[in-house]
Amino acid sequence: MAAIPETPSSAAPRRKAGRHRGEGQWAVGHLTPLNANEQAKRDDDGLNVRTRIETIYAHRGFDSIDGADLRGRMRWWGLYTQRKPGIDGGKTAILEPEELDDKYFMLRVRIDGGRLTTEQLRVIGEISQEFARGTADLTDRQNVQYHWIRIEDVPEIWKRLEAVGLSTTEACGDTPRVILGSPVAGIAENEIIDGSPAIDEIQRRFIGNPDFSNLPRKFKSAISGSPQLDVAHEINDIAFVGVNHPEHGPGFDLWVGGGLSTNPKLGVRLGAWVPLDEVPDVFGGVIGIFRDYGYRRLRTRARLKFLVADWGPEKFRQVLEDEYLKYTLIDGPAPEQPTGTWRDHLGVHRQKDGRFYVGFAPRVGRVDGTTLTKIAEVAAAHGSGRLRTTAEQKMIVLDVAEDQVESLVSGLESLDLRVNPSPFRRGTMACTGIEFCKLAIVETKARGASLIDELERRIPEFDHPITININGCPNACARIQVADIGLKGQLMLDEDGNQVEGFQVHLGGALGLEAGFGRKVRGLKVTSAELPDYVERVLARFQAEREEDERFATWAARASEEALS
Repeated sequence: MAAIPETPSSAAPRRKAGRHRGEGQWAVGHLTPLNANEQAKRDDDGLNVRTRIETIYAHRGFDSIDGADLRGRMRWWGLYTQRKPGIDGGKTAILEPEELDDKYFMLRVRIDGGRLTTEQLRVIGEISQEFARGTADLTDRQNVQYHWIRIEDVPEIWKRLEAVGLSTTEACGDTPRVILGSPVAGIAENEIIDGSPAIDEIQRRFIGNPDFSNLPRKFKSAISGSPQLDVAHEINDIAFVGVNHPEHGPGFDLWVGGGLSTNPKLGVRLGAWVPLDEVPDVFGGVIGIFRDYGYRRLRTRARLKFLVADWGPEKFRQVLEDEYLKYTLIDGPAPEQPTGTWRDHLGVHRQKDGRFYVGFAPRVGRVDGTTLTKIAEVAAAHGSGRLRTTAEQKMIVLDVAEDQVESLVSGLESLDLRVNPSPFRRGTMACTGIEFCKLAIVETKARGASLIDELERRIPEFDHPITININGCPNACARIQVADIGLKGQLMLDEDGNQVEGFQVHLGGALGLEAGFGRKVRGLKVTSAELPDYVERVLARFQAEREEDERFATWAARASEEALS
């Protein structure tokens, strides 16, 4: 393992902080907590809250939970309080946390690499039905999220998940979150390299490790050897992208510093080629830099992207090599342009072993426990023991014999899970929204589902790739800035002067082909009620004006404001 500096809890400061407290960087001696979040983490490691949940809170109930645990440390175990029902979006920013908190939790199950067995999926579904009122959404980070979880039930849920090899450890919080992986790792015919062994080793070394459980903010990572660039590598804190080195063969191109939210930045290449067996060491070096040099003064500037932007890729690579790895990385090539126009792996595809994988789409990631258990049953009945979640709120069944494919597809379609969906179902994503999220301003999941139905009814002939991402607030969990049509929830006035839910519109964002952020037309907003009309109108103009083989993002960049309004 690469050499990693000692954590401040066990090492003396390198030098004393001066009068200026700086950005709260531990590596330069700024060890005094500069805000309440940093103080709470200094007071007690978030990993320690599990003992209190199991021995105190689960027995004494919600009202016994310490406030610093409730709105902070419990995230280290995948738990967030959910939004109290009936609070409209206009009150999101003005109410105190205790006024927004319901006495129930969202619980996130981390699924590194999106890898599931049919038994694991069955257990996820059963937990949903027994403890979560049937809720179980697929996220765009390959996780599953429950709602309506009572603190009294959490130990039993953990017991059942862990019995089948699943976990909620560091699914949230200022920690190394779930590691995205290609959902067709190890099976795709066109794969450059399988990153699964590196994901396993990173999990073993770093997840639940107290040396890395107090980061300045969350740390998002992705590893994929697919030429389809299927893990949104440009918007992760660290990403390893499969490439072929002309001298050294298959390995990974190293990216750092991506992220969205209210200050979006695309990741940058460090120009380094990393062999598979060195990926965990490099991961450890980058997360060590983040821990030690990351900005802890303001949470709005605490993501790795701000440090990378200030340092630049050359300095970042130099510090990584000199202080953390103690060796020089090999220069390497950039990834090639992605293959295909979609990267979600939907449809029926041959595996390299001659069997098939089948990708399917629910509506905006919204499923339920009953459906998940039925998916597990259908997969098992057709000879499959493995499934994968994707970074596009979709799912894949692996290892299907050719003579079982048609029957499997029929079984999935009977559950309203489309193997060959319309572009609208295939390309529409939505975050949790105001139904459960305390940060949200507008409703998203139901709006996204109804938008899909409306567009399928109104323009059934539309057959171009299109992504429509719907977010309930500015934080971009649904990646609005990099969608063809990105919709950021906000409150606005309708024609009659009434305050209603609506969206600011971003147009022409993209990942993969020509990564970039969407265009915002001045004053372009649309109410939720008018959303189907607006999307239909702009897609009709795209169809009328597009040049041969032109993508929506390219057209949107050159279109007139009138055409986009």
